[in-house]
Amino acid sequence: MNQIAELTEQPLEQVDVSDPMIFKRDAFRSVFERLRREAPVHYCADSAFGPYWSVTRFHDIMDVDKNHHDFSSQGGVSIGNRSADFEAPNFISMDPPKHDLQRKAVTGVVAPMNLAKLEPVIRGRAAAILDTLPSQEVFNWVDHVSIELTTQMLATIFDFPFEQRRKLTEWSDLATSSVATGGTMPDEDRREGLMTCLSEFTDLWNERIHWDPAEHNDLITLMANSPATANMDPMEYLGNLILLIVGGNDTTRNSISGGVYGLNQYPSEYEKLRQNPGLIPTMIPEIIRWQTPLTHMRRIAKHDVVFRDQNIKAGDKVVMWYVSGNRDETAIDDPERFQIDRANPRHHLSFGFGIHRCMGNRLAEMQLRVLWEEIMARFDQVEVMGEPVRVASNFVRGISELPVQLHRKASRRSQ
Repeated sequence: MNQIAELTEQPLEQVDVSDPMIFKRDAFRSVFERLRREAPVHYCADSAFGPYWSVTRFHDIMDVDKNHHDFSSQGGVSIGNRSADFEAPNFISMDPPKHDLQRKAVTGVVAPMNLAKLEPVIRGRAAAILDTLPSQEVFNWVDHVSIELTTQMLATIFDFPFEQRRKLTEWSDLATSSVATGGTMPDEDRREGLMTCLSEFTDLWNERIHWDPAEHNDLITLMANSPATANMDPMEYLGNLILLIVGGNDTTRNSISGGVYGLNQYPSEYEKLRQNPGLIPTMIPEIIRWQTPLTHMRRIAKHDVVFRDQNIKAGDKVVMWYVSGNRDETAIDDPERFQIDRANPRHHLSFGFGIHRCMGNRLAEMQLRVLWEEIMARFDQVEVMGEPVRVASNFVRGISELPVQLHRKASRRSQ
């Protein structure tokens, strides 16, 4: 019996869903279905990341996510603990009032007026990327499209040197590949890379202290000129940079890849899309639900609390498994199915709830919508030619390779 199969049959008290290989093998479904059924608030006493509680049902996750009075974000949001000598706090790992002030300082970049300005930029870049893709050969969609489009957008909202934009992807991967999130990168290597990130962004900060945020709406200028963030110490600045880079990278990048894979897994849905591209706005939140780019968020119990008849002690880790809640049969009809015309497609957990709801959710949805509009204008199908290579992480549900081949529309084959 293999290790993954054992999780559905071993005693409940021995079940540990934090093993990154569960997600590398895309083998999480059966064990989370078991927990939702038998122990929706489940205690694991022994794991590589210490003891923790798992919350696995949709509405229970929502209740924890919205309850910052009992469940604190202090100390980080992944199941692992940060290294004591390398703490980089950020506003998502803070409670009010500091969280609210720092979050407000950067929300201008995703304000509706700014999103309206960004849409034609995204469309132009998506079109340019798609028009240069290889024809009649298999290539890695993740590298050519998912990473490239996402990184171009990140460079724009940071006003980062465009020709160096792939550094942003490297730093995002560094931030989420540590041992503390189920990855394999040694802390020393990760620390060195992230300190390089801090150094380069400090140079940008020092330049933009003198910029007028009314004229420059990038994230660095907004932080450098807001009273809530202007006096951050270097490690807090780094923490917020990591948060914004990962938040702007992983959701979109892995949803771009996951959407292509989902349509290929469900050919009838792809045919629906071909017959009616007007379904794209409904398809986008379904992609984000079905992929669930971040598998979980963690909280810490601020005091002893009884939750769903379980006695959670002060200081206990409480892990909200979004990847399970998005497949909760009691909250979502036929949740394993990828269905692009769901009646209530935004009924999902991928962006979180309450004060920590992802501030870039509309930007992510807009990028995906614009990309798929441009894809459908050019291609009858983006055909998956092999199984995806998935990331070994219990935090990011990522895809590193997705081999595809393009089938261009007849009207564009001569172009």
